[in-house]
Amino acid sequence: MASWLAGPGAAAGALAAFAFAVVHALFISEIWRSLVAMLAAGAICGATIAWSYGRLFAPSIRSWLGYNAGFVLAIGALGAMSVAIFEPTTTMAALLTRHGPPSDLIGAAAPLTILVTLGAATAMSLLFGRTWAAFATILTTCSVLVALLGLNVSVIGLVQIPTSSLYVVAELFGLIIVLAASFAAVFMALLWRRWPRRG
Repeated sequence: MASWLAGPGAAAGALAAFAFAVVHALFISEIWRSLVAMLAAGAICGATIAWSYGRLFAPSIRSWLGYNAGFVLAIGALGAMSVAIFEPTTTMAALLTRHGPPSDLIGAAAPLTILVTLGAATAMSLLFGRTWAAFATILTTCSVLVALLGLNVSVIGLVQIPTSSLYVVAELFGLIIVLAASFAAVFMALLWRRWPRRG
């Protein structure tokens, strides 16, 4: 079952990424120049989540929503730990003037990023699998999600954010929830006829 779920997962991920771009454009700023890369990242993440879900579960609404919630919590934990551990080394204004990703900040946050990724995979495998195969499957999924979606979250603690701009952080996590909820809902809609009505 795992392999055939990757196709619907990729489609749902791309559609969720488009929804993310629309909400971002409406409430923060337009990011249409990055749309192709975002759609590709969404498709890869969606395919990976769906593939790993198929390896670990017999499909049910409860397990699907719980599995997706685990990854949202992992990304949230990464951001919270970044804020708790790091001291700011740059400002929001300076960060916004950069062209391209903040590679130096991502590198500085890498040990924490790796630790949280391993911790999240361990916790989720204890909840959902309790085997080395389950751990490897979930670790693969966590690694893909963090690499494509979580690196900007990992550097939040390294950026000095004025109190008046804390809404930016709230918006970031709100957008992550929009992305995850859109993905989970679209995936269920695409497979509605095959989805158990209970569980």
